[in-house]
Amino acid sequence: MTGQFVVGLDAVDGTQVAVVGGKGAHLGALSRVGGVRVPAGFCVTTDAFRRVTAETPSLTDRLDRLTRLRPEDREAIRSLSAEIRRAIEDVAVPGDVAAEITRALAGLGSDAAYAVRSSATAEDRATASFAGQQDTYLNVRGPADILRHVSRCWASLFSERAVTYRRRNGVDDRSVRMAVVVQRMVFPDAAGIMFTADPVTGNRRVATVDAGFGLGEALVSGLVDPDVFTVRDDQIVARRIAAKRRAVHALPGGGTREEEVDPARQEQPALTDEQVVRLVRLGRRIEAGFGRPQDIEWGLVDDDFHILQSRPITTLFPLPAVDDDESRVYLSVGHQQMMTDAMKPLGLSMWRRTAMAPMHEAGGRLFVDATRHLATPAGRAAFLGLMSRSDPLTRDALETVLERGDIASTPPEHTPAGPPFGGPPAAVETDPDVVTALVERSRASIAALRRDIRARSGPELFDFLEEEAFVEHKRVLADPVNVQAIMAGMEATWWLNDKLGEWLGETNAADTLTLSAPGNVTSEMGLALLDVADVIRPHPEVVAFLRDVDGDDDFLDELPGLPGGTEAREAIGAYLDRYGMRCVGEIDITRPRWSERPATLVPLILDHVRNFAPGEAARRFEQGRQAADRKAREVLTRLRARPDGEARADETRRMIDRVRTFIGYREYPKYDIVSRYFLYKQALTAEADRLVRDGVLTDPEDVFFLTLAEFRDVVRTHRIDGRLVRERRDAYRWHRTLTPPRVLTSDGEALTGAYRRDDVPAGALVGLPVSHGTVEGRARVVLDLARAELEPGDILVTTHTDPSWTPLFVAVAGLVTEVGGQMTHGAVIAREYGLPAVVNVPDATRLIRDGQRIRVHGSGGYVELLP
Repeated sequence: MTGQFVVGLDAVDGTQVAVVGGKGAHLGALSRVGGVRVPAGFCVTTDAFRRVTAETPSLTDRLDRLTRLRPEDREAIRSLSAEIRRAIEDVAVPGDVAAEITRALAGLGSDAAYAVRSSATAEDRATASFAGQQDTYLNVRGPADILRHVSRCWASLFSERAVTYRRRNGVDDRSVRMAVVVQRMVFPDAAGIMFTADPVTGNRRVATVDAGFGLGEALVSGLVDPDVFTVRDDQIVARRIAAKRRAVHALPGGGTREEEVDPARQEQPALTDEQVVRLVRLGRRIEAGFGRPQDIEWGLVDDDFHILQSRPITTLFPLPAVDDDESRVYLSVGHQQMMTDAMKPLGLSMWRRTAMAPMHEAGGRLFVDATRHLATPAGRAAFLGLMSRSDPLTRDALETVLERGDIASTPPEHTPAGPPFGGPPAAVETDPDVVTALVERSRASIAALRRDIRARSGPELFDFLEEEAFVEHKRVLADPVNVQAIMAGMEATWWLNDKLGEWLGETNAADTLTLSAPGNVTSEMGLALLDVADVIRPHPEVVAFLRDVDGDDDFLDELPGLPGGTEAREAIGAYLDRYGMRCVGEIDITRPRWSERPATLVPLILDHVRNFAPGEAARRFEQGRQAADRKAREVLTRLRARPDGEARADETRRMIDRVRTFIGYREYPKYDIVSRYFLYKQALTAEADRLVRDGVLTDPEDVFFLTLAEFRDVVRTHRIDGRLVRERRDAYRWHRTLTPPRVLTSDGEALTGAYRRDDVPAGALVGLPVSHGTVEGRARVVLDLARAELEPGDILVTTHTDPSWTPLFVAVAGLVTEVGGQMTHGAVIAREYGLPAVVNVPDATRLIRDGQRIRVHGSGGYVELLP
């Protein structure tokens, strides 16, 4: 049953997506899994679709117009896609195509009933299922009717929902072809859907089965509430038997009809427990055959299961690849680094090569394995204690795992060697010269890197990175004095908050005591952009010119031709010399830096020109310093007035000196890392440009989809696997749609944690208090720093902030983020600038509307939504 336009399912395998579409290829592969019954049938190939579309008038022009539409252009998509569907349906099935279909039907039984199902080449992929986006027709009888429904399947490639779905998944309409699957109908006693992993929690050990009477269309269409069975390790651990009042059955002459279920059967299970367990075992066999969890449609006929379809579950967060079956628990690196976006392979590879701890990749993100730190009582207590201060949601998620006993305790003698997680480093003397020396050492090391990397190219560059640059990178980070200085500022902050809370009833006293702390390179960066605005403000021609820049990164070259333009260019250039290595998502080396995209800064500069008076940077810093001094005098005076107050005041004064000495340095190691990354990127970009000149690459950014080792091989061999790059691009698009969990178990369970508080007003959004004070204002939900439009008094609401967001902080009155901790960059800078801030607020950017008035309680840790 094989020809140019028809191929039997028994001759199809999983590699033939281009010929038979995703559904057809999956069904062919499914039929090869031992012990799985798949209804017999054939595929009408994509060659037939090409023949029909070639004969469809004006299709190319319409497709070009359709491709230019955005997903939100709903009415235009609806109208144009309807035109395309009608045009395809109006074209008669070509005679040779019809003849092959008719012969295939004769071989299977022309008088039999068939299911006619769309099978697009972009369908049932590991990264996007396209489930329900094209059409399926059941109980179709007779060659003429089957041919008509084949045409309708071809046309369904351009349904409004399918076109919109492709837009959102980055699939070009012109690149997709449609095949059609024609299968013998199965008339089941019961039917439904099985997920071989829990689609809600992601747990790979848990399967769920939805079951109802009759055809599965009743469940898919939402006509009935199904029975739901949850199975773990061959045991039904939960069941819910629904009242199934309606069912869909086939009609003798073709088509289907809804019918009422006999009242005596409505609340009977559609499957027995034995059948449920047997079905899940079959699902596990299918899952093993495809190598990933599956979404399976099944039907039960005379106690025998028929598998009607199997596709990947694309909503599950992927698992890190490990070589054993031990129970593990992973923590998200992105939630600690304030960058939960997906990263490209080169970015993942570079961060793993330069990080101080082993990391695992999953879903375009990085995770650390925390299992060892949770394996002993002492390690567990230290780890959870650290999480309490940095991210209560992560702690709650970990406690959920631990309370279930998923992580077994290991006797101390079996614990791997090494200090317990979070063990305090040796103390460092409170001396500003310690910080000065660390900064000078960092600058000298980066200057040496800048000098030495210029002399390297080709394979020698990669040798230098691995054998010298990365070694020095880690040496600087691991310097014991560096670690001591970082921890000194953090521990002094915690001490002041804890002790002054206990002794004086102060809440988060360190928030004020750390205002305008010296040496904070990130807060200085935000204030420095105010100074740039001071240079530009007196020159109206420059201001007018900048308003029209609109993303043009060559604008700096045009500035000297304007009155005041030379001064403006020098000011912006000096800022980029100091901070141009920064950008949003800067831990991903593939992200464009400010020096590469200077136009990113223009809206921020214009906001500062409009909203502030000259000298604002110095004024703000001095106001913060004076407020910190006043607070220090106040708490010391109050302490001395209490019994034993002199001793407590002396200890507190020492801690205030300590926090102001070291808290600013908290931001410097990240500045060091990003400065090195910019030099690495410049060298690697030069290699990519050489590969383009040599004809190896067409786009230098193709290397972003390679690991560092793969990039090195391309430089060495002058050959690149274009297929691999395309697959990685597709995977990256998919990864961007995923939401990474804070905690991920080796069973695939994704946990985000919860706040367990009853001390907030009804309806308030709960988070982590990181900078005290209360502020009310207009919420500005900003997802792209370059598109921020802020007015004085606005409250910034966003997903997460890294140091690149700091210039926005000077323009707002408060901060709300979805991710963050007490010592992450956004929290530190919010305190430096005196902004009330609540971080770690789940779904803040979805629950708070742009422009809505809100009240941020920076001490209480919650956000009120105001009328």
